[in-house]
Amino acid sequence: QVQLVESGGGLVQPGGSLRLSCAASVSIFSIYRMGWYRQAPGKQRELVADINSGGVTNYADSVKGRFTISRDKNTVYLQMNSLKPEDTAVYYCKANLATGSYWGQGTQVTVSS
Repeated sequence: QVQLVESGGGLVQPGGSLRLSCAASVSIFSIYRMGWYRQAPGKQRELVADINSGGVTNYADSVKGRFTISRDKNTVYLQMNSLKPEDTAVYYCKANLATGSYWGQGTQVTVSS
């Protein structure tokens, strides 16, 4: 059973920063891609950023230049800077393994003054 434990969400003012973390319960060698998705109320879940085992990253156009995804052992991070109200959503971690895809429980990010 693969478990993904997320942390780091919260309330922040526009222009502020947050760092999300997602720790996987399995070896890094079994994960070929990890990423962050988000879902705002009334909207579909969308990719924010992901990173593969070779360190290649991919970002949604809406977050390029503001968000940075990184990976250390079995943990993936999402550094979010210059946050905007439209970044408000539940953020989910996802890991892709040979056995399938796995999701975290989600962490709320609210950007509001």
